[in-house]
Amino acid sequence: MSVGRLVRHLQPSVCVICALAFIIVGNTPAHSAGPPSPDNRALIAKYNSLRTELAKNQFGIPLYLRSNNDSGEQRAELYGIFQYPFASIREALRTPAGWCDIVSLHLNIKACTYYRKDDRWLLALYMGRKYYQPPEDADQVDFDFHAAVRLDDYFEITLSSGNGPFYTEDYRIMLEAAPLDATGTFVHFSYSYRYGFFSSLAAEGYFATIGRDKTGFSITGSDKNGNPVYAGGIRGALERNAVRYYFALQAYMDTLDIPGKGRLRKRLGRWFDLTARFPRQLYEMSRDEYIADKEREHDNQIALQKNGGERGRFTGMSSAAPARRLLPP
Repeated sequence: MSVGRLVRHLQPSVCVICALAFIIVGNTPAHSAGPPSPDNRALIAKYNSLRTELAKNQFGIPLYLRSNNDSGEQRAELYGIFQYPFASIREALRTPAGWCDIVSLHLNIKACTYYRKDDRWLLALYMGRKYYQPPEDADQVDFDFHAAVRLDDYFEITLSSGNGPFYTEDYRIMLEAAPLDATGTFVHFSYSYRYGFFSSLAAEGYFATIGRDKTGFSITGSDKNGNPVYAGGIRGALERNAVRYYFALQAYMDTLDIPGKGRLRKRLGRWFDLTARFPRQLYEMSRDEYIADKEREHDNQIALQKNGGERGRFTGMSSAAPARRLLPP
């Protein structure tokens, strides 16, 4: 039995990354014919430093998460292994269209379009509530899309925006990757933003009331019975969102070879199944409800893109999105 078939047999619902693949990778990652680039060396050094954490963590799979909310910046980083060749990941993730298909799997992204302006690509993300919303009821935030480095042994993609909904700012989504061997790729994903004064007050109020039972993944202590206590509040929300985006990357890669109209439904189902492994942190609605809502939102996304993808060019859309009180799910 091949390694790939064995992995699918052992963990049919999770193709994100798996412990068996981590062991098989070994100590010496594969590189291109020439000497490794400085960026490759730095990322592989990080991989080597995280072997213990990747082997044993709160996910039960080789995925390592760290987060902080120091000095007003909310930041989460994930490191893991995708069981796909480096070249296939690089090619799949290098286009704005691909990223729109990825980020729109997230519950709070109601649509994503892309357009060209001043020799640069921008992504328009429509951010809203976790349940179905038409894009005209969501907040539009434009992200710069930048492919910083594309080499044979390393690449980096960044999405950045100076402003977000309800006085949040400095949004940044980053992905960098390097090959480990012919079939494995080490990935570093980060997600960060800053809260302003008013948005911080609103978030604190939310997590003190409606969102008080929501948790993240980092264990911050134990209760009187010895059970783990997980990060809550803003930090917990940051971790939940980062993991949702990371699983969106995996769901996208896992369904690229599915032809035609069936791809979207399979992709939505894969994302839901990946998140369903962590119901305490990530469950919000039933599988059928999620898929039905997202199929409607995907139709809206296609219609928006056909109209050009640029702010203010859609019927019923304002050129300046309102700052609604969007709070983390």
